[in-house]
Amino acid sequence: MSVAPGLQPESWHLLSLLEQAPGLQALGDTLADLADEGHPVVVGTADLKYSNGLVRFQERHPDKYLQFGISEQHMVSTAAGLATTGLRPYVATFASFMALLACEQIRTDVAYTRQPVRLIGHHAGITLGFYGTSHHATEDLAVTRSIAGLTVVAPADTAALAAVLRASVDLPGPVYFRIGRGRDPDVYPAGTTLEIGKAVEHGTGSDLTLIATGSMVHPALGAAAALTADGYDVGVLDMHTVKPLDEEAVLRAARRSRLLMTVEEHNVLGGLGGAVAEVISEHGIPVRLHRHGIRDEYSLIGPPTHLYGHYRLNAAGVEAEAREALRTASRWTPGVDRV
Repeated sequence: MSVAPGLQPESWHLLSLLEQAPGLQALGDTLADLADEGHPVVVGTADLKYSNGLVRFQERHPDKYLQFGISEQHMVSTAAGLATTGLRPYVATFASFMALLACEQIRTDVAYTRQPVRLIGHHAGITLGFYGTSHHATEDLAVTRSIAGLTVVAPADTAALAAVLRASVDLPGPVYFRIGRGRDPDVYPAGTTLEIGKAVEHGTGSDLTLIATGSMVHPALGAAAALTADGYDVGVLDMHTVKPLDEEAVLRAARRSRLLMTVEEHNVLGGLGGAVAEVISEHGIPVRLHRHGIRDEYSLIGPPTHLYGHYRLNAAGVEAEAREALRTASRWTPGVDRV
């Protein structure tokens, strides 16, 4: 196995003790609130109620909580059956197990039958860094957005998670939620409301628009602030819904910016970058696009903060990547690639 440069193996055990994630309390609390309000919510998890905060739901609604043990595929299929009775099942496990291990069950039992199951893939991307490649989920956006009828959502922080959970409760059809480990810095205040399918625009930019999703929204905003201070005109789109993509927001950005840059904690193939590329190519918009993420490789092993630095997925890294992309874009004109 490959280990991120500079990480000593004796550090791994200490780092594993830091995985308790207070931010994921919003998951259990919001779902419990929805049940209190009379929504037909039932919740299940696969032996991870402490890691994902669903123990908080269990404490308030033990009769609506299901523990499946290490049986993720069974959990997804069971959720599809529960949904046929009028319930709204929210089931959660690590994103690598939800979107990859249970892909067939999501596609055939949930999406094909159009059941309103809510699939929560937590600790997505490289947030389980020191657990290794088997627990990393850098392909889940590509997998889930290719499944017909499946909505794909990646909130940026705790408030956004609560907002999209609320927005999803009456949404027809299945939803995949891609969330982190509950340690994302705040982007939005408590009580924020979000509309699934509609991006949040943080300023407009004639030089550059950063289009980010999930955990990458906060670093993108930090990079934008640094670039703006240096004289660039930069905007940020929080593309919290990867499917259905807010095409109008992408087209507006493509028409006003000379460069678009997608930022995702995911393989650059098939995820947000691919979705944006599809939109601008299908509409014939002559704009430069740079996709930033993990460059089609299996991610290294190390604590998430170390890996974010290595892959330029922190604010400083996004800024550096954007500066290089801006320099390249300055030597390019639409229809005549001189690079």
